[in-house]
Amino acid sequence: MGYKSSPRPTYAGPAPIRYASVTRHLWGDDEAGRVDDWIYVSSDRIHQLVFGLPPGGGFRHSESFRTVFAADEVLTVLAGTMLLANPETGEVHLVRRGESAFFRRDTWHHAWAWGGEELRVLEYFAPPPSTGSSGKYAQTRPYVAEPRYERAELLHRWPAARAEAEARATIRVLRESDLLWSLDPADPRVLTGIVASTDQLTAATVRIAPGGRSSPLRHGGAAGLYVLAGRVNVLVEDPEAEPPVWFELHPQDGFHVPEGTAYRLFNMGAGPAELMVGAAPLWRAGG
Repeated sequence: MGYKSSPRPTYAGPAPIRYASVTRHLWGDDEAGRVDDWIYVSSDRIHQLVFGLPPGGGFRHSESFRTVFAADEVLTVLAGTMLLANPETGEVHLVRRGESAFFRRDTWHHAWAWGGEELRVLEYFAPPPSTGSSGKYAQTRPYVAEPRYERAELLHRWPAARAEAEARATIRVLRESDLLWSLDPADPRVLTGIVASTDQLTAATVRIAPGGRSSPLRHGGAAGLYVLAGRVNVLVEDPEAEPPVWFELHPQDGFHVPEGTAYRLFNMGAGPAELMVGAAPLWRAGG
C-alpha cells in the first residue's frame, strides 16, 4: 500500500471534539507497521492526534511511510509504556505513562508498546501536514536503510559519557520534574507545566484544583486541548457572542481553539482536573 495522506479535520470556530466522534485513521503498511490514529485537529496551524499500538506492536518506517518530518513534535504517553528510538543515531528511550518525549524537525523515530499493555500517545505536531511538512517532505530526506538501536560509541565510557550523550541527543524525555511550572496570577489553583516550547510549537499540561478558574488565555496561533482527568469547562469570551459560549469536556474529549480566540478554563467539580494544551506557532499572542 502506498502513502496516503491522513484526514484533516478542521473547524469553523471554537469547537468541542467528543471522543466518540473523533476521526479514525489507520496509518502504515506491512513493513512500517500499522498504527491506529484518532485525529482531533489538523488545521493550517496544528496537528493533534492520539495514536495507539497493541501490546508488543510498533512502527518503524518503509519507503512509502517515512517517519521523519519538517515539524516539532511532543508525544505524551496516556497509557502503557513507549519504547522510542531514533534509528539514525541509535538513541533508545523508555517513556512511561504521564511522561513526554520531544524532538525537533528532521528527527527519525520508531516506537513500540513495551510490556503487556496497550500504548496510547497524545501527539502534537507543528507545522502541520497541511503545510507540506509530512509525507512529501519525508520523501526528500536521505533514507535510513539500516536502522540502528545502539549508541556503540558510548560503550566502555558509561556513565562518564552521560553529559556527552545528553548534549548530542535528538530526543528528550520530559518528566514532571523537567517541566517549566507557573501559577496563574489570578488563581493559584491553576498550575501550568510547559513540556516543550519552540518557535513552532508549545505543549503544556494544565492542572486545575476544584473551583479553579484560569485567567483569559489567548495564543499566538491556534490550539488544541485534550482532557486527561476530571471535568473541564471552557468559556469562550467572544465579544460578538451573547452570552459567552460555555462548553463541558470529559476525559478523552478535545477542543479546538482558533487563532485569536480568548478563552478561560474552569473546574466546576469536586475533584482535580487536568488537560494538555498544544499551541502553534506561539504560546502567547504577541510573542
